[in-house]
Amino acid sequence: MRFTKSILTVLAIALAVTVFTVPALGKKPGKAGDAEAAAMIMQMENASVKADLAGDSSFVEKNYHDDFTGGSSWGNWETKKSILANMQDSKNNKTNSEEISDLSVRIYGNTAIATYKNTYDTMYHGERRARTILSTDTFVRQDGTWKQVASHSSELAK
Repeated sequence: MRFTKSILTVLAIALAVTVFTVPALGKKPGKAGDAEAAAMIMQMENASVKADLAGDSSFVEKNYHDDFTGGSSWGNWETKKSILANMQDSKNNKTNSEEISDLSVRIYGNTAIATYKNTYDTMYHGERRARTILSTDTFVRQDGTWKQVASHSSELAK
């Protein structure tokens, strides 16, 4: 039996598709490490609340990426630098109470997305602010370490 060049090409493509897709069939989405990564992000989110309540800027220093950007529920942008500056001015910036709930984490390789509800009472630039917000935080794993790179919050619908 003689095979033409085009038939051999088709057979080679079919073989390649089979080799690379059949092992993936039957596997559940996600990897074994996803549960561990999600638990790590949940710990970081809860530790963030503790750091806010304690006025502990070392948490931000260690866990926020240098080019972090956050969109606040008050309609302004925050950076790692601006957050650290606010934390140094504890007379005008202080967290009185804070609680997160409905925390969920999804892992996409080296990216993690955390969503949650946050209820807080703070002093921000000398002004008392209290409300419940919905937040989404984005983390990236680089060299085995998770860093928060972005955040966005909006006020909970009333």
